[in-house]
Amino acid sequence: MSPIQSRATRVLLSTVSSDSHTWNLVFLQLLLEERGYEVSNLGPCVPDAEIIEAIRAQRPDAVVISSVNGHGHIDGRRLIRKLREDSDATLSAVPVMIGGKLGIQGADQPHLADELVAAGFDAVFTDGADPAEFGSELQRMTGHRPEIAGAAA
Repeated sequence: MSPIQSRATRVLLSTVSSDSHTWNLVFLQLLLEERGYEVSNLGPCVPDAEIIEAIRAQRPDAVVISSVNGHGHIDGRRLIRKLREDSDATLSAVPVMIGGKLGIQGADQPHLADELVAAGFDAVFTDGADPAEFGSELQRMTGHRPEIAGAAA
C-alpha cells in the first residue's frame, strides 16, 4: 500500500424535508458503503437549511437525496434552487442527485425527472430505476473507483 493514501469519496445522504422514511436511507447508506464511499446520513425530514449547512461543513463529493413519499419533485426543486443560487461555490457546484418516488403517481410522471434536471439536479432517478445506473452515475459524477475485495494495491 502506498504511504500516501487518498481519502474516501464522501457522500452526503438525506431525504427531502417532508419525507420521514428511514429504511430507504439505511439501504442507500449500506449500498454506498459497500462500494467504498464514506457516507454521512442526515436522516429523514431534514430541513433545507440543515442540508445546506451540512454541505458547507462537510464539503462532500456528492449529495444523494431520496424520496419515498411522492413529494420529491416539490421539496427537491426548492432545495436544488437554493443550492444552485448560493454564492458559495461549494453549494453551487457540488454534484447532487435525487431519486425515488418523485410524485404521488410514481413512475407515471416521467416529466418530473426532466423538471428536476432543469432546476439543477445532476441526475434524477425515478421510482423503479435500476440501482446499477445509480451507482454508475454516482461514480461518474465523483470520479470514484470502487474498492475491489482482494485487489492488489
